[in-house]
Amino acid sequence: MNTTDITADALKYKDYAIDFIVMYGPKLLGAILVLIIGLWVIKLLTRGTDRLMVRSKVDDSLRPFMKSLVGTLLKVMLVISIMGMVGIEMTSFIAILGAAGLAVGMALSGTLQNFAGGVMILIFKPFKVGDYIEAQGFAGVVKEIQIFVTILTTPDNKTIILPNGGLSNGSMVNYSTQDTRRVDWTVGVSYGSDIEHVRKVINGLVEADERIMKEPAPLIKVSALADSSVNFAVRGWVNPGDYWDVFFDMNEKVYTTFNKEGIGIPFPQMDVHVQNEK
Repeated sequence: MNTTDITADALKYKDYAIDFIVMYGPKLLGAILVLIIGLWVIKLLTRGTDRLMVRSKVDDSLRPFMKSLVGTLLKVMLVISIMGMVGIEMTSFIAILGAAGLAVGMALSGTLQNFAGGVMILIFKPFKVGDYIEAQGFAGVVKEIQIFVTILTTPDNKTIILPNGGLSNGSMVNYSTQDTRRVDWTVGVSYGSDIEHVRKVINGLVEADERIMKEPAPLIKVSALADSSVNFAVRGWVNPGDYWDVFFDMNEKVYTTFNKEGIGIPFPQMDVHVQNEK
């Protein structure tokens, strides 16, 4: 190749470069400028989102995730906009991205449902760590609320892991939201017992226990005339943390005191008749 050919090729590439710069230079400069400004704006928006969640008292375990999610979505939108600015055809790209997102969404439908449930739980707070709840056939103290699952600890120290999807959509009982909780007992006595005496003895046991509140007043009423006993319904209000201690202690006190007072506590009996045949 002689010098003339080299010079001609250099001039040709120079012309190509000039044409490229003239055609795409302004777009590239504009895209770079938009990228810099866009990243700055996204940074401000994510900070503003975090401040808004702090003022709204969003759970601490949800805030970093939501902040990261908002920032990622905004950056994806910014990149797509910049690619469109420089002349890249986005229709096919967006269609492929949408199809991939649909496939991933269908494959992870259960996981996404648990994720959405975790977000709803952390935002609306139907329960918090330390509450005693009953849901999905399980009951226990909430030990941890994660984005996909909620972890309970049962009274016998078992760990229960509940998916947040079902937990957020199903029925649930929270025993810790109210300041008081009612304790119910059913006390059976023998037919022929002095009703007023029985009521007086039970009332004395209830009044002697300082954990049982005076207001609302305890209730002691005959609830049923059963097959072998007269049943009393006894109800008293306590602090939620005292529920089980009061319940078990009262059962023991009733048994001990009734024996001392001569009040019969019926129990099932069976009569067996033996017939001799010659």
